[in-house]
Amino acid sequence: MNAVYLSEEKPIILVVDDDYLLRQTLRKVMEREGYQVVEAANGEQGLEAYQRIRPHLVLLDAMMPVMDGFVCCTRLQKLSDQSREVRNHLSVVNGNGSFDPKNLYFADHIPVLMITGLNDQESVDRAFAVGATDYLTKPIHLAVLRQRVRRLIQQFQLYQQLEEANRELRRLALLDGLTGVANRRRFDEYLEDEWNRMVRERLPLSLILCDIDFFKRYNDTYGHQAGDDCLRRVADALRFCAKRSVDLVARYGGEEFAVILPNTNAAGASRVAKVILEVVSNLEIVHDQSEVSKHVTLSLGIGSIYPKPSKTPQMLISAADKALYQAKAAGRNRYFTEIAVP
Repeated sequence: MNAVYLSEEKPIILVVDDDYLLRQTLRKVMEREGYQVVEAANGEQGLEAYQRIRPHLVLLDAMMPVMDGFVCCTRLQKLSDQSREVRNHLSVVNGNGSFDPKNLYFADHIPVLMITGLNDQESVDRAFAVGATDYLTKPIHLAVLRQRVRRLIQQFQLYQQLEEANRELRRLALLDGLTGVANRRRFDEYLEDEWNRMVRERLPLSLILCDIDFFKRYNDTYGHQAGDDCLRRVADALRFCAKRSVDLVARYGGEEFAVILPNTNAAGASRVAKVILEVVSNLEIVHDQSEVSKHVTLSLGIGSIYPKPSKTPQMLISAADKALYQAKAAGRNRYFTEIAVP
C-alpha cells in the first residue's frame, strides 16, 4: 500500500478487495460521494490499514487470497473487543484530573459492509456471525451501494456523538464542581481500582491526605468567595505536584484533598509531600489568622502499604488519617508518615 494523506474532515472508507479493477471502481464511486478511500488487496493488508487509519467504514470482500473476508472480519471484531475493553478500563478523568479526548476511539462500532459473490443463506449467516454489519452481493448495484454506505456512516457518526456526550456526562459526574479535580466518588472508585491493581502487580500504594490549616478562620476572615479561590489554587498546586498520569488528586472533604500515588512507597510519597508543602507555600496566599504562618499552609498525612487481597483500601485511608492527625498535633504545616502493615 502506498502512503496516503487523509483529512480529518471527510469520512474514510477502507476498501479491502483483491480485485484491482473493482477497487478502482469503488474508489471512484466513493470519492464522488465525498469520501476518502484507502485500499488494501487482502485481509492482512486490511487489518494493518484498519489499525493505522481508523476508518469510518470497511468495504470487505468475502473471497480473497492470503486472508479471506470472513477471517479478516473475525480479526477486526477481536480488535474491536480489545478497543472496547481498553476504553472501559481507561479513566475518562485522568489521574491529574484532566480530560483527554484522544482517549476516545469508537473501534467497536466501525461498520463492516461485506461484499460477496456468494448469495446462499449459509454465506449470509456466516457474514453476520463474524461481525459484518451488512452485506451486498455481486454484481454490485452502485445506487444500492451508495445508499448503504451513506446510511452506515451516518449511524456511525451518530454513535460517536452519543458516546462523546455520554462520556462528557460521566466526566462531569466524577469531577468536583468547584476545583475541577476528581470528586469523592471518583476517589473511592479509583482507590479501589488501584488497590486491586497493586495487589495483582505486588507493588506499593501510597495516599496523601491534605488539610488546609485553619481554613475555617480563613473563610470567616476573607469571605467564602476568597475561600473558594483558595481551594481552587491549592487544587491546582496539588495537580502540579502529582505529575504522573496514574496519580489522582481528589477533593476529599470541605478543605481536605487526597492524592493517590500508585506504585509509590513511603519514601516516594514523602518526596511528593515535600514538594507539595513548598509549592503551596510559594503561592503566598495571605492568611493573617493562621497560627503557623502568614500564608496558607497544609498539613499532610501519608499512608503507605503493599496491598493484600485479604485487606481493604480502608486500611490505607486509616493510616493516612492517623498520620494527618499527627501532623496537626505536631504543629501543622508539615507531614507525617504511617506505614500500614497488612
